[in-house]
Amino acid sequence: MAGLKYMSGFGNEFSSEDPRCPGSLPEGQNNPQVCPYGLYAEQLSGSAFTCPRSTNKRSWLYRILPSVKHKPFTPMPCGDLTENWDEVEPDPNQLRWLPFTILKSTEKKVDFVAGLHTICGAGNSKSRNGIGIHVFTCNTSMVDKCFNNSDGDFLIVPQQGDILITTEFGKMMVEPNEICVIQQGMRFSVDVFGETRGYILEVYGAHFELPDLGPIGANGLANPRDFLCPVAWFEDRTVPSGYTIINKYQGKLFACQQDFSPFNVVAWHGNYTPYKYNLKHFMAVNCVAFDHADPSIFTVLTAKSTKPGVAIADFVIFPPRWGVADHTFRPPYYHRNCMSEFMGLIKGHYEAKEEGFQPGGGSLHSIMTPHGPDADCFQKNSTAELKPERVAEGTMVKIKLNRRGDLMQPEFISHLFMLQAFMFESSFSMAVTKWGLETCQRLDKTYYQCWERLRSHFNPNWKPSKQ
Repeated sequence: MAGLKYMSGFGNEFSSEDPRCPGSLPEGQNNPQVCPYGLYAEQLSGSAFTCPRSTNKRSWLYRILPSVKHKPFTPMPCGDLTENWDEVEPDPNQLRWLPFTILKSTEKKVDFVAGLHTICGAGNSKSRNGIGIHVFTCNTSMVDKCFNNSDGDFLIVPQQGDILITTEFGKMMVEPNEICVIQQGMRFSVDVFGETRGYILEVYGAHFELPDLGPIGANGLANPRDFLCPVAWFEDRTVPSGYTIINKYQGKLFACQQDFSPFNVVAWHGNYTPYKYNLKHFMAVNCVAFDHADPSIFTVLTAKSTKPGVAIADFVIFPPRWGVADHTFRPPYYHRNCMSEFMGLIKGHYEAKEEGFQPGGGSLHSIMTPHGPDADCFQKNSTAELKPERVAEGTMVKIKLNRRGDLMQPEFISHLFMLQAFMFESSFSMAVTKWGLETCQRLDKTYYQCWERLRSHFNPNWKPSKQ
């Protein structure tokens, strides 16, 4: 959206005021007896007061009316959004979903909240420990309505269609190949511009942070300067017919009414904000000799557990990069994992399964469930010439014609960024919902067949070659 501005940095101490009200941030204190412009001061805490400074999250909001001014919350239907992990029996099989269906607006108008569907998850929001994985499929914007997640953080991955997110901190336009994080307790509304689809990773009890780099050093992967948070924007708007606040609390949805827009924050400061990130800025590291580095080198954000080195959830991408490993089977290896792996596809294709795994779909390989390249991928890459090649990327060329209209030598412009796949990886053993297994009717029951044609290549008479 033209004209939107952002501030860069990850976890910074930011301050912003709408330029229509200069001087709206109090000077030298957080909670003056009388705020500039007659505003109310309100603190939003994302951590306990006594957390160490390095993990203490809070922001001060200066708003026209405080968020406490509303009618009582009452329960509302949850649709396909759930935290009930016992709806159906456990299923340890490899699971793959075809692209999730987006209803056309002529069939039924569906906004972001109505279009939330839970695929799988584990843990419990009451005990503040767990995750949920959802998709959203919608075709209309939220009108006089906003959403607030009291249970945890939403990491949102648009797959089809741009989304304009209005928050108490300002506005963000988020496009496919970008992600955004709306942290616990932040109110937001979503505008869409057609049929829209994406993925959500929800974490309870932790916030996303940048992974430690260890011996990689000070630079690499997702660099802090590439994260963007919105600048202050407000509307002083009364809604006599009622503005709806939807609150996700303990896995259920509740709604309340108020007669004004909640996006009435004129100024704010702090380090607890929504933010977005463009995945094209990810600085990938990779093997340059032989074998594989583990996919943890592609971690963008992590939500740490209390056990060192073990995440509640990691957000991992498989970005465009060079493949140069010698004497190596280059696609992802065959694997059984003590972590759960949910994969989604934004566009393009995934190197280990070029057919069947489609943009807008997904797959789940549960704890210790075997997975790996399909038969075609194994055959192709076991005999391929090992020359340097671009992985997960196409190219874009400009075609030139001479004066007679004859085709001239194509001119290379640039690599066309084609982020193929991402992964939500978790230490939790995730349960799949009834919607994911049955109701959505997108489960690919033939998925297991992609490995059926794998055959034995064992040769008991093989001898090592003489050097």
